[in-house]
Amino acid sequence: MGRWRPPSETGTALITRPGHDRLKAELDDLWRVQRPEVVRALSAAAAEGDRSENAEYTYRKKQLGGIDRRVRYLSKRLSSLKVVDTRPSDPAAIYFGATVELEDLASGGTVAYRIVGPDETDAPQGWISIDSPLARALLGKRMDDEVRAALPSGEVTYCVVAIDYPAHAASS
Repeated sequence: MGRWRPPSETGTALITRPGHDRLKAELDDLWRVQRPEVVRALSAAAAEGDRSENAEYTYRKKQLGGIDRRVRYLSKRLSSLKVVDTRPSDPAAIYFGATVELEDLASGGTVAYRIVGPDETDAPQGWISIDSPLARALLGKRMDDEVRAALPSGEVTYCVVAIDYPAHAASS
């Protein structure tokens, strides 16, 4: 019997239209392209004889299991997500989907972040999850507001310099 673990905390079920499209494309690729290739390779490896000493067979079984886990996760997650592709009623404030430019009051440098769903975060691009401490501190703020956030690296203080909503979020 396995060790009990509490259920993992689910992220906010919001996603941008491009993020949703990327997840659907990943699911489609896994199901229609990658999985059939792995199944064919697994069948070929199984036909080679003794499976207990067949490294290719073992590798393909693990690969197929990984694909199937990701397919199950994406299938469940996509059905529970709410796509947000409209601008908020008050675009002068920071909400989901906003791209914000912040000035670090300690160093004077500027940083830009985009608030996205937990399924589409990308640190190198500056896309932060709406569930992150910084995004939570930014929600509802306006231009020239001071924002304090407790980050893992310590507390930071920013000033909101710019707020923008991408053009693709304006449709609908």
